[in-house]
Amino acid sequence: MATKALAQWAVNLTTMPSSTRAAAVRSLYNYIGVAIGGSNHPAVRKAYLALSPLFGRPTSSLLGAQDSFSNSSRADPEHASLLNGIASHVHDFDDTHLATIIHPTGPVASAVLAWAEHQGRVSGDELLLVLVAGIEASCKLGLSVWPGHYDIGWHITSTTGAVGAAVGVGKLMGLTEVQMAHAIGLAAVQVTGLREMFGSDTKSFHPGRAASNGLLAALLARGAYTSSSSALEAKRGWANVVAGGSTPRLDELVATLGEMWEIETNSFKPFPCGIVCHPAIDAAIQCHHEIANSHELCLSDIEALELLVHPLVVELTSKDTPRDGLEAKFSVFHGCAVGLLYGRAGPAEYADDIVTSKEVISIRNKVGIMADTTLGADEVHLNMKLKNGVVLKKHILHAVGSLQAPMTDDQLTTKFLCEASRVLGKDGAKRASNAAWKIGDLEDIAEALPLFKR
Repeated sequence: MATKALAQWAVNLTTMPSSTRAAAVRSLYNYIGVAIGGSNHPAVRKAYLALSPLFGRPTSSLLGAQDSFSNSSRADPEHASLLNGIASHVHDFDDTHLATIIHPTGPVASAVLAWAEHQGRVSGDELLLVLVAGIEASCKLGLSVWPGHYDIGWHITSTTGAVGAAVGVGKLMGLTEVQMAHAIGLAAVQVTGLREMFGSDTKSFHPGRAASNGLLAALLARGAYTSSSSALEAKRGWANVVAGGSTPRLDELVATLGEMWEIETNSFKPFPCGIVCHPAIDAAIQCHHEIANSHELCLSDIEALELLVHPLVVELTSKDTPRDGLEAKFSVFHGCAVGLLYGRAGPAEYADDIVTSKEVISIRNKVGIMADTTLGADEVHLNMKLKNGVVLKKHILHAVGSLQAPMTDDQLTTKFLCEASRVLGKDGAKRASNAAWKIGDLEDIAEALPLFKR
C-alpha cells in the first residue's frame, strides 16, 4: 500500500544524513534566489493583481518585489504559496531532478515557507526536514510513472509537486499517519500541469498551483476531510490514471524512501531555460570565447552552425522563431545564438527585446539541429562553419550544471547575487544570500524572511 507507506515514512521521519541536509540547504538557497529574481516578472504581476481582491489575512511573505504591485509584501498562506511558486519558476532557473526533469523545490518550498510563517516559530532544522520529506515524495512519485507520464503531456513538476507540498505542509502541521494519507489523496486528485503550456504564463502557474493545492490538501486533512486510503496505487488511483502507458513502480520506489535520497541528485541550472538546451549553450559560449580571443575569426563570418543533440532537445526546444522571452526558453536556437553573441545566457539574454533583436535573429537563423539517439541528455556536438572555410567543433560530454559537472557553492552564490541584486540591489542581495545560506541554523526562520523581500 504505497499511500499508507509514504504517509507512515513522512510522519515518522526525524533525521537525515548530513549529505541530505547539505543538499536541502543548496536546494532551498537556489529556490530563494530564483524566487526573488522572478518576483517582478510580468506573469507574477498579472497573477498578483488579478487575485489580490481574494487575499485573506496577510500572514505569509511574498518574496522579492511583489510589494511593488500593492502596499503589502504579504498575503494569506494559500496565495503566498501560489505567487512564490510562480516567481520561483517563471525564469526557468530552478533546480532539476535530472532522472525525472522535475523541478522539485518550488512547489514544496513555496507551500512550507508560507505555512511556517503563518504557523509561527519554525526552526531551520524543522524547515529542512519537512522540505526533504516533500521533495522525496514528489521525486519518488515522478520516478514511479516516468517516462510515460511526461511523454503523454503532463508537466511532472506540478503533477507530483502537489503531493510533495501536501507531505511537507502536513508534516509541519504534525498530521497523524491517517491524516497524512488523506492529505496525499486530496493532493493526488488536484493534478495540475500540461506541457502544452510551455512558453506561456501558465507554465509557471503550474508549480505555484501545485504548492497551493498541496497546502489546501493538508489543511483539509487536518480538518478531518477524508480521501481514499489507496489514492496513489488503486486501479483508478493517481499512478494508474496518469502513468501514460508506463507500468507504475510505486511500491518499488516508495520502498526506497530513506535509503536512496533523491534530493542528493538534485542539479542546478546555470542558464534560465529548458535544461536540455544547456549543452548547446555551454558549447556556444566556449566558441564565443575562442572567437573573441582570435585575431582571425569573427562572429560575422559564421556561415552555418549545426548541433547534434539528444532527441529530447528537438522534442522540447525546437521553437526556431520565438516571439518573446518565455518562448525563447524553449528554443535551443535562441540559447545557442545568445551564447555565441554575448558569451553568456542569463535572464537578461531572455528579455523580449533581445529575443526580437535583428542581431540575435541573424545568428539564430544560421543554427540547425539534428537528433542523435546515441548522445546523452547533457551532451552535444557543435560544428560551426565560417565563411573562410574554417570549421570550429565543440563536443560537450557533460554540460555545466549536470551531476558530472555540478555548480559549486561559489557558482550558486554568484547566480543568487545576480538574480537578487536586480530586485534588492547589491547590498540587499548580499544580505539575502548570507541569510539564505544560514537559514537552516536559525531557531526561528522568521528572522531571515524580511531579508528576502524589498
